[in-house]
Amino acid sequence: MKTMKFGGSSVKDAERIKNVVTIVKESAEKEQVAVVLSAMKGITDALINCANLAASGDESYKPALQEIKDKELNTFKELIGTEKEQEALKSLEKMLTNLGEILLGIKMVKECSDRSLDLIQSFGERMNNTVVAAYMRSIGIDAEYVDTREVVLTDNSFGAAKVDYKESYKRIKEKINTIKGIPVITGFIGADPDGVTTTLGRNGSDFTASIIAAATGSSIVEIWTDVDGVLSADPRCVKNAFVIPEITYQEAMELSFFGAEVIHPYTMIPAVDRDIPIIIKNTMNPSAPGTIITREVAPHTRPITGIASIKDIAMINIMGGGMIGTPGIASKVFSALADYGINIIMISQASSEHSICLVFRAIQSERAVEALNNILAEEIKTKRIEKIVVREGLEVLSVIGDNMVGTPGVAGKIFKSLGDEGISVLSIAQGSSERNVSFVIDKEHRDKALNIVHDAFLI
Repeated sequence: MKTMKFGGSSVKDAERIKNVVTIVKESAEKEQVAVVLSAMKGITDALINCANLAASGDESYKPALQEIKDKELNTFKELIGTEKEQEALKSLEKMLTNLGEILLGIKMVKECSDRSLDLIQSFGERMNNTVVAAYMRSIGIDAEYVDTREVVLTDNSFGAAKVDYKESYKRIKEKINTIKGIPVITGFIGADPDGVTTTLGRNGSDFTASIIAAATGSSIVEIWTDVDGVLSADPRCVKNAFVIPEITYQEAMELSFFGAEVIHPYTMIPAVDRDIPIIIKNTMNPSAPGTIITREVAPHTRPITGIASIKDIAMINIMGGGMIGTPGIASKVFSALADYGINIIMISQASSEHSICLVFRAIQSERAVEALNNILAEEIKTKRIEKIVVREGLEVLSVIGDNMVGTPGVAGKIFKSLGDEGISVLSIAQGSSERNVSFVIDKEHRDKALNIVHDAFLI
């Protein structure tokens, strides 16, 4: 068994879908395959936009919904026509009607909960997989639509649900074993124990593919996207960026957590557990070798593997002489931020204990300050904490690679190369594994910094 996942750019229109089916057909002639598909490119964003418009009472959600309907139905007709696959067409039309009813309900109550938003987003995958499975059957390929809400069991953490692997693997295996042809499986979505629709987080179809592969004993997971593989840096910023031929699970996880968009970070969890290689391939250039992600790679001389970055970052400095030697301050800070749902990307604390620096996404800065002011009110009142300073307009850059482990001078070379070009580093963090050095800079220096570090190590 091989599990193949195709992202939104790979299935963005009828022509791209035909190309995907050609790739799947060629693979299916050699071995058994399972196919996981995202929504058509742009559909998930369009669904979220409809939900937001409806929740605000804006009637313009209706023409926005009509655009989605037109795209889905026109794609079906372009691929299949109106004579074949009548049941699939009726199923698609029923989904579109249901979507309209849900959005009307949201408009009436002027509220869209996380639970409702997950349900709305699920329509993208459900509609697209219905269309593609029908198209495959219409050209003589035995294919069956599989709704992962029936087999991927999660909790009810809407927007980023946690998977019950043991039960999900059991359900997936039982379902796949009943299918004679090619299972065409919805990515991104699952359901809680009550059958309520959940999602695995944006770009979660990669994660779905890895779950399916682990459950079915697949020998490999192929992630088909619109680039030739995992790149050493963002090619939109670094002209000398190149495809990395192979990387380890740990390197891939670090790159994905720190902004590389090629693969969802949780994808590695089932793959590592079952030791399943992942390969990143380009749908528009299938002959390109891609990038293999596996437990071990061949030795190479590159001191680093790649550079990733996270934009729209804010930094909070908590400063005060009263923090020195006072147990529990850091614990209170982290507990408060956790209670407010703030995800901390980087932490650094001066050895003097006079300050704590926290880095997180700028969209969360207002809530973070509110949380800290509430939990540290007594410390602020008694002047043990002098001030809480927020700085926005920042970027996190992360230099990643297994070869950094035990290699002296890597961090020194990074910061010397930046200093020589006049780029100030505002905060630094290094993972205890030594395979990641992260630092914060002003966002205006992002492109220059990426190129400086890339040229220093990889050219």
